[in-house]
Amino acid sequence: MISFKRGLNTGDDLLNILHPIVREWFFSRFKEFSLPQLAGVMEIHSRNNILVSAPTGATKTLTAFLSILNELVDSAEKGILADKIYCAYISPLKALSNDIEKNLKEPLAEMEKIAGKELGIRIAVRTGDTPASEKSRMLKKPPHILITTPESLGIVLTSSRFADLLTGVEWVIVDEIHALAENKRGVHLSLSLERLQRLSSYICRIGLSATVAPIEGIARYLVGYEEGTERHCKVVDVQFLKGMDLKVLSPSDNLIEVDYESISSSLYELINQLIQDHKTTLIFTNTRSATERVVDHLKTRFPGQYIATADEDTEADISEEVEEVRKAVEEARRKAKRNLEAEKAVVKQALIGAHHGSLSREHRYRIEKALRDGKLKVCVSSTSLELGIDIGYIDLVILLSSPKSVARALQRIGRSGHRLHQTSKGRIIVLDRDDLVECGVLLKSAIEKKIDRIHIPRNCLDVLAQQVFGIAIMEKIAVKELFDIVKRSYCYRNLEWGDFISVIEYLGGYYTSLEDRHIYAKIWYDKEAGMIGRRGKMARVIYMTNIGTIPDETFVTVKVSDHVIGRIDEAFLERLKRGDVFVLGGEKYEFLYAKGMVAYVSASVYKPPTIPSWFSEMLPLSFDLALEIGRFRRLMEEKFSFNVSREEIIDFINSYLYVDAKSANSIFEYFREQYEFAEIPHDKKIIVETYKEGKTSHVVVHSLIGRRANDALSRAVAFAIARSQHRDVEIAINDNGFMLSCNKPFEVKKAMELLKADKLDTLLKIALDHSEVLKRRFRHCAARALMILRSYKGREQRVGRQQVSSAILMNAVKRISNDFPILKEARREVLEDLMDINNARQILEMIEKRDVRLKYISTRLPSPFAFNIALQGITDIMKMDDKIEFLKRMHQMVLARIALKNRSPESSERAIEAFSRTRKAREIFDYEKEWEKGEKERIAKRNARIELLKMQAANLKRVPMYVKEELGKMIDGERDDLREDVVERLEKDIDRIKNKCPKELAEFLDVALREVREQI
Repeated sequence: MISFKRGLNTGDDLLNILHPIVREWFFSRFKEFSLPQLAGVMEIHSRNNILVSAPTGATKTLTAFLSILNELVDSAEKGILADKIYCAYISPLKALSNDIEKNLKEPLAEMEKIAGKELGIRIAVRTGDTPASEKSRMLKKPPHILITTPESLGIVLTSSRFADLLTGVEWVIVDEIHALAENKRGVHLSLSLERLQRLSSYICRIGLSATVAPIEGIARYLVGYEEGTERHCKVVDVQFLKGMDLKVLSPSDNLIEVDYESISSSLYELINQLIQDHKTTLIFTNTRSATERVVDHLKTRFPGQYIATADEDTEADISEEVEEVRKAVEEARRKAKRNLEAEKAVVKQALIGAHHGSLSREHRYRIEKALRDGKLKVCVSSTSLELGIDIGYIDLVILLSSPKSVARALQRIGRSGHRLHQTSKGRIIVLDRDDLVECGVLLKSAIEKKIDRIHIPRNCLDVLAQQVFGIAIMEKIAVKELFDIVKRSYCYRNLEWGDFISVIEYLGGYYTSLEDRHIYAKIWYDKEAGMIGRRGKMARVIYMTNIGTIPDETFVTVKVSDHVIGRIDEAFLERLKRGDVFVLGGEKYEFLYAKGMVAYVSASVYKPPTIPSWFSEMLPLSFDLALEIGRFRRLMEEKFSFNVSREEIIDFINSYLYVDAKSANSIFEYFREQYEFAEIPHDKKIIVETYKEGKTSHVVVHSLIGRRANDALSRAVAFAIARSQHRDVEIAINDNGFMLSCNKPFEVKKAMELLKADKLDTLLKIALDHSEVLKRRFRHCAARALMILRSYKGREQRVGRQQVSSAILMNAVKRISNDFPILKEARREVLEDLMDINNARQILEMIEKRDVRLKYISTRLPSPFAFNIALQGITDIMKMDDKIEFLKRMHQMVLARIALKNRSPESSERAIEAFSRTRKAREIFDYEKEWEKGEKERIAKRNARIELLKMQAANLKRVPMYVKEELGKMIDGERDDLREDVVERLEKDIDRIKNKCPKELAEFLDVALREVREQI
């Protein structure tokens, strides 16, 4: 049973249980017990399962360990400390594991000083980075506290000698449990915890979480079930313990009419001012590319103020870079005739660094260390610093654009004011009107403690297959007993017997036709006796070298025929379907098909991009926050429909959203324009807006339900149109809705009427059957289920080879059964984890019950709320200032329409001014003309570059003619039919050639040789 901790224990209660050594140490470091400690330590001392939910820096970790350290010290003093693992600490990050080791060893060393002797309490980290010698040492002398990751826990549970050491575990701590619960690593861990529980029956489970919802769901995930009843767990909820200083800021009073250079300049002036006003600032962007862009802009716009972190942590490197910057500043001073003393004041050691997942582990470690040591003035990150890695003192967090969920916003902002009694200070900077509204509602939800719910994957058959294989390696076990063990996990509490048996039969080799594809039985399964067990001498090796849930991913080569164009990441390829248009290297390409890790495209494209290049990096808006924004929209429509005055509406915005006067005025104008131009869509009304652009029909469905749910809903509508009207429509989606486009007329209303909530699953499964996303996700699931071995007998299988194997396997299992367990899991993963079919279904149910109504309207051009999705994709082939100008013209057209529609005397002058621009605006609104104009320019630039490179190659001295001929082929785009001896010669002499050739050719050779080597 899940129950909340009511009331706190007293400080005396805790003092009474603490050993004198621990008590003296504690008060040498702290003045008093914190609220989490007063609520949680006694529960852990009483061996009650507990979930502690508190913000970053609220002493969660010490709350978890204080009672454990106390008991270990007491046992050491009494001489009864056994050679066994007492506590297993599990975290999602290796870096966090290393922090915890350090943060435990230091207190223990201090306690030993107080005791005047060694206590002999051992702590060790076991992760994928732990040397084999250290692992062997653990077997001889086990640590009393084992620090590990979910994957390493799975390995030690399947190691006979190490598993014996786990039979005495009394406590298990799961840190950052919210970050694990929402993905398959967490599903894997939930089963590992049940395996651990079988080894040591009386385990106290301790979960540590940041701000999260539903907190009861996380508690159930932590403790699981016993014979169908949830285990007992106390919840300590001090999520909003710390003070929060939160504001939404805009770099401009007018986010629609301002030009690009002005808003860009204002943005970085604002960021710079915030940085200079604080000691250490952490900036979060939502993408890795944006992280690099912000660092670059700060360095170039403010020369001398920001110095990139050195590659090596040496004073010589830093001094050299400072000197280079100093020279640049002096040059700028001479040009601008600035005061020398002012320049000297600027050139202080203000280091800046980037931190994201694409950077090397060594680089990330240097950035983390520089932050801890107080050397960095500012650090820019995507998502990699959200979790509780120790990064020292941060006094300001800046979020660039919406973080898309309240929980993520609080997690990020909680990195500032890290200590318990310090205020967390965050500033969210918005860049467009949708962002302003979204962040205003997000801020309101954060202040009012409305946390969006996380999604916990359930009944994952691929993870189940991996864990069943691991259990079978360790023991013979009855299938019914194993089923009961699995159902104790929260993630499998509703698992059906048929799905479970299908996994057993797959592992047991019941599908003999798969042996033709080298998929053999991994366990023996005696159906009559109802038993399973280990099969083959290689079983343990296969398991150990292929365990885990994180898929191997890489870049995909893009080709036109046999010519390599460039590379895209695999997550982007997942989103593509035949006919989609995207931009790569400034050129448009139409996706045809993918084979292995090669995407084949056509360069003969005369239509706009449908998928923005940054799509795969986008964070999705949470469904709960989307509904909150929808409620605000509904309240705004009510105000306008009842003719409430401008002043009253702005007062309402001010009070409802906690925004300043400028932001409130901008929001008012945005909603007024939408209301007067069309209607305001909201949580009870979905507007379906149709407009034409030349011969192309566009339908914008204003379904504010988040990108994941819109992904599912849009595919269903598009599939219904294809089946009923034989029209292949293009899809664009974002958090606020989706757009369907076709150069032939189609009727979206008929398609919407065909959609039924109870048929959505069936329809989408058919729609996904031949999709790229299903093929990729099947490979991921097949690798987790060990159908595809990423490593075998010391040989690693490349991702491309895995993909080819999975494509063959997918066809093979379809012939066996369309419900083959791993194929079934791939579909479930796409529909429930990647997309959000459950909430899409909920919206359809609400439409059927008339709780949500559909309103169909026709417009001459996109309404203000449709601007962003109408421009999605095209922004990849427009310069940023062209995009801003484009938006301004569309906005002027909207104002002209509104003014003429109202025909009020006070608006007549404004109407004339706006309408005078309408013809020009309409010309600019014609996307096709814009593309055709840009197409000629791009082709001319591309041809000019090719000719320049060829001329430079031809003029190379001391380079044989046959090498120059191969260079010419490379410049023309050929990669496959090059002479390998020439490639090897170029690679060998590349430094000499680059020193003698122009910059353009040198840069080209770097990229081209890498691509050629990958092909070979």
